Amino acid sequence: MSGEITGGCRCGAVRYVLAAKTMPPVYCCHCQLCQTWSGSAFSQQALIGEGAIAVTQGQVAIYQNVTASGGTSTQRVCGMCHTRLWNTNTARPGIAVVRAGTLDEAETLVPRAHIWTKRKQPWVIIAASVPDWPENAPPAAFMAALQKVPT
Repeated sequence: MSGEITGGCRCGAVRYVLAAKTMPPVYCCHCQLCQTWSGSAFSQQALIGEGAIAVTQGQVAIYQNVTASGGTSTQRVCGMCHTRLWNTNTARPGIAVVRAGTLDEAETLVPRAHIWTKRKQPWVIIAASVPDWPENAPPAAFMAALQKVPT
């Protein structure tokens, strides 16, 4: 790794940096919303403090929606190519959810947990050593899974 954790959108208009010493732990969400948002079988995401993300180039566009639980989700996307970069939610103040595929060194990431597996595609195989939950994970168990270093 280069010493700085960086990422950006598909077209290169937006670049960002994470104030972190190591790559954040990632998890995969297989819910229908993540499948729709990503246009794929799941989304790979990383939790980080909201203040730990700084845009270093370009402008992000904002999209907000009210979630089923009543929170406001604020999505940050590239205004040019519309790559979804990260979001925050009023239900989880101070936490940002980074789309791990937008990190420059995403190929080094190994998911530490899977949620909403009742919606996962049948061809997706989850390693037996990786915890998974049919819907949202209990918060304490989820955070413990993210802290566990993959073997």
